[in-house]
Amino acid sequence: MTALTPLCDDVRAARASLASVTTVTPLAIVRAGLVDYRAAWAEQQRIHEAVANGADPDTVLLLEHPSVYTAGKRTEPGDRPVDGTPVVDTDRGGKITWHGPGQLVGYPIVKLPDPIDVVAYVRRVEQVLIDACAELGLATTRVEGRSGAWVPADDRGPDRKVAAVGIRVSRGVTLHGFAINANCDLAVFDKIVPCGIRDAGVTSLTAELGREVTVDELLPVTERHLGTLFLS
Repeated sequence: MTALTPLCDDVRAARASLASVTTVTPLAIVRAGLVDYRAAWAEQQRIHEAVANGADPDTVLLLEHPSVYTAGKRTEPGDRPVDGTPVVDTDRGGKITWHGPGQLVGYPIVKLPDPIDVVAYVRRVEQVLIDACAELGLATTRVEGRSGAWVPADDRGPDRKVAAVGIRVSRGVTLHGFAINANCDLAVFDKIVPCGIRDAGVTSLTAELGREVTVDELLPVTERHLGTLFLS
């Protein structure tokens, strides 16, 4: 496991990096590698405090986690694993999901403009996911009443979620974020009811495109679309 990269010794360099691919508000982007879920949560809290106080710029952590199940505030007992698999309870929205190798996780910690519109922010996060998938060759869409990026039902199966969203907003600054399945082992979702949804499936870029899509390939593609977080 690699330690979290410091926020940035030179924030100007982080801003310049994103400015080369977008014309909207720049971000400090931290590529953190493989990070334990609880360690990443502690780092989110640290950065959140700094962003809320105006000491740090808007920041996005991009990383992978060792295998872990996490439960949002709406998780019900029947959504959890029945084999005793440990679950980390969190304060984000949504229900239960899995994070682990082969999945790119993004934690945008950004100050929302007034008046705060959480739904609009979720739609912007979804657009980042939809656009990143499209650049890699996979057409995805939204499903009414369900967050994330979805592959519509076809002859291969029902609606399938390829990227999930779960956020929290505190003091006008966002926490938690999104997860895109690149080439993870989809069998891990068989132990739970992913996001509490029983009538749809979970998929990955690799499964849908019929070729190996790694987190390393997905990472720069996702970075290029993060400016969408700030579009009105």
